[in-house]
Amino acid sequence: MVVPKQAAAAAALVCGVLATGTLAAPHVHGVVALDVAIEGPRVVLSLKAPLDSLVGFERAPRTDAERRAAADALARLRQPDSLFRLDPAAGCRRVSAEVEAPVLEARPGAAKGSANGHAELEARIAYDCSRPDELKALEVGLADTFKRIRRVDVQVAGPRSQTKVTLRGAARSVPLQR
Repeated sequence: MVVPKQAAAAAALVCGVLATGTLAAPHVHGVVALDVAIEGPRVVLSLKAPLDSLVGFERAPRTDAERRAAADALARLRQPDSLFRLDPAAGCRRVSAEVEAPVLEARPGAAKGSANGHAELEARIAYDCSRPDELKALEVGLADTFKRIRRVDVQVAGPRSQTKVTLRGAARSVPLQR
């Protein structure tokens, strides 16, 4: 069977995203990278964001206000239903939400930040959809919640296509099918 080049490229991107959790993105304050991989009924969102874009600092929290900001950001990303919305017709349910931000974690031995002063948060959110053919769009509410986000760079790899979308300003919708 001959596989069209576009389908092969999309499959390679899906495999790369699923294997690594996210694609490499430069550390730019105000810019968040979001990778969306759709394979069968599974949708995986991989987020990478500078901590400055989420909480306004990139080190362990020092004040009560910073500790509250860190706890709030972690809680919102661990319960991301207000941040990401898939088409209700697709019958998707969240099956996991993993967040890694060692600098913000209040535990002994947590990282204090990188040598260059930059720190990031990575999240991976997975959904299972009972009707994946009904997936038309993903609504991204990150900039509504985290006011320091100016741009969300989104890469989508699905069974029919692969696309790249940049969300700025009031833009929130990412097409999932072409």
